[in-house]
Amino acid sequence: MSKTTLFSSFNNKSLSLDNRIVMAPMTRQFSPDGIPTSDVAGYYRRRAEGGTGLIITEGTTVNDKVATMGATIPRFHGEDALAGWKQVVDEVHNAGGKIMPQIWHVGMARVAENAPFPELPSAGPSGLFKPGKQGAEPMTVAHIESVIEAFAEAAADAQRIGMDGVEIHGAHGYLVDQFFWEGTNQRTDSWGGSMENRGRFAVEIIKAIRAATSKDYPIVLRYSQWKQQDYTARLAKSPQELEQFLQPLSEAGVDIFHCSQRRYWENEFDGSELNLAGWTKKITGKPTITVGSVGLNDDFFGAFKGQDSSTRSVDDLLERLDAGEFDLVAVGRALLQDPSWANKIKEGRTDELEQYSGKSLGSLS
Repeated sequence: MSKTTLFSSFNNKSLSLDNRIVMAPMTRQFSPDGIPTSDVAGYYRRRAEGGTGLIITEGTTVNDKVATMGATIPRFHGEDALAGWKQVVDEVHNAGGKIMPQIWHVGMARVAENAPFPELPSAGPSGLFKPGKQGAEPMTVAHIESVIEAFAEAAADAQRIGMDGVEIHGAHGYLVDQFFWEGTNQRTDSWGGSMENRGRFAVEIIKAIRAATSKDYPIVLRYSQWKQQDYTARLAKSPQELEQFLQPLSEAGVDIFHCSQRRYWENEFDGSELNLAGWTKKITGKPTITVGSVGLNDDFFGAFKGQDSSTRSVDDLLERLDAGEFDLVAVGRALLQDPSWANKIKEGRTDELEQYSGKSLGSLS
């Protein structure tokens, strides 16, 4: 199967990539006091040297006291942390790569007693971690508005230090997704209820980021149907519902949608072979990133138990990319294990691809 499309260039606004391979964000918790170190810079540089077209960093938290789950998760605010990220940017750029941060608020996934500021309750639209599991009072409107501004400030800082774009983490049951998900958003004001209202938090974040950055600065939104709280959860049960969900986000200013599935090869709706990224591109007309067990046979939930995963052919992936179903391919655990994964695929060195070892995983974002 031809690798021509996978290793062709990609351009979107100010973003220019040498190939279509994206490093998926994977939380590592190796940043003491939330500050990325030279080791973090070296980690990302090696993936750029290995041929990865675009690196999306591990989740890095916005400036809200309850945005993080732990003190060693990197943050994207404060002079020391931003200086650490500037070192990361410089190392990646010097290796010829491109990089953007995934900016993040964990919401009700935070366990207060294990996180900084343990005296403060965690934050969520209705204070629900999952349907029926109450952990805090609902967020006030003032808190909602301050978090929106924190996302905008993080994006502005990303552009200022030379990041090549910014990704909003709107997936996997964290704060933005908790607003999306009817099961965790039971508000009766303008931030909850209808799908349009439940999407408003993300729409306002996107608008605020666009206002805080230049018009040609790429905004990526990562979203998922599944949640860490419920692997079978779905925001949209039909293409019509997915369109209702996506259109306001697209119109607000998303440039690229990062569509997270457990397995990229699974069809999103009955009667169509399109996956989630394929449907998203069809509905919005925007470029999409597909992700979900690329290069591996098993999804990542087993990785949390330390389970290994064997390599999987990417022939079907290349077929779908060639057909234009999606535009970019995000690789997670395979790149975590093997920084040179992209170059090995390009050069046909598939016999050198390393089997993924679950023992090397911290966690995934």
